Amino acid sequence: MATLLEQLRQMTKVVADTGEFESIVKYQPQDSTTNPSLIMAAAKMPAYAALIDSVIADAKAELGKDADKKSVAEKAFSHLAVAFGKKILEIVPGRVSTEIDARLSYDTEATIKQAREIIALYEKDGFTRERVLIKIASTWEGIQAAETLEKEGIHCNMTLLFGLHQAVACAEAKVTLISPFVGRILDWYKKDTGKDYKGAEDPGVRSVTAIYNYYKKFDYKTVVMGASFRNMGEITELAGCDLLTISPKLLEELNSTEGDLPRKLDPDAAKKSSIERIEMNKEIFAKMHAEDRMANEKLNEGIDGFSAALVDLEKLLAEKV
Repeated sequence: MATLLEQLRQMTKVVADTGEFESIVKYQPQDSTTNPSLIMAAAKMPAYAALIDSVIADAKAELGKDADKKSVAEKAFSHLAVAFGKKILEIVPGRVSTEIDARLSYDTEATIKQAREIIALYEKDGFTRERVLIKIASTWEGIQAAETLEKEGIHCNMTLLFGLHQAVACAEAKVTLISPFVGRILDWYKKDTGKDYKGAEDPGVRSVTAIYNYYKKFDYKTVVMGASFRNMGEITELAGCDLLTISPKLLEELNSTEGDLPRKLDPDAAKKSSIERIEMNKEIFAKMHAEDRMANEKLNEGIDGFSAALVDLEKLLAEKV
């Protein structure tokens, strides 16, 4: 009998959620995605010391011998995520997601500027923009930045997405891909209610299912990539989703487990569902976001967490200069 991972790949594009090259080689995903926390974890590993040293050396050469440690660290930091991304693109046949500085999450113009800089770094070394997704937090400002970037052929992956209002705004902006955070939604509900949730009743699973069905019902081109899983059950309940980005630990569980894996998300079934279309603009987005306590709190928490990881990464680089 086929493993769950083999069966999942027949209906869903599997993406590796890691910054570790060995894991990507092992599981051979189509695409790969990282975030500041994953890059920070990888940067601390001895296996990546040479990559870190190379990025710092490039920053020193670019700034000149008189540059101070802080300036070198900031310059090195701005290139590190791209350095990881380039290595990943040498392994995967598809795309890599590279994240915008989370501290720019409420600044549309700064987000656009950094996205263009990231794409320029990839293209300088011969990697086309079709192979890169720019990860942007799903704030209203971030979504507006993504709309502009998509018109320039810079494809976006909207992250830290927790509510239907965020998903609708992203689809209306014609972004390439969204990453609703299944596990973080579950975390919030478990803490808020004191209950445990299993299978299809998992609030994160229900959220992604609702978003997927909405997109397919109204023929949006934006695709859904479930992310941030806490257990294998969340993944199997979303079999059939456009993409799922999965950690090495859960990839191993799926790869070592046999059994039947039925399709749970299906575009034809979504087409037949009775879902009402939601009008979306800045005012409606703000109102729905304010009324969704979970999405509000988790978005803020996610931005704060990724920002803190970036600060730690800058400190780590400064120590190595």
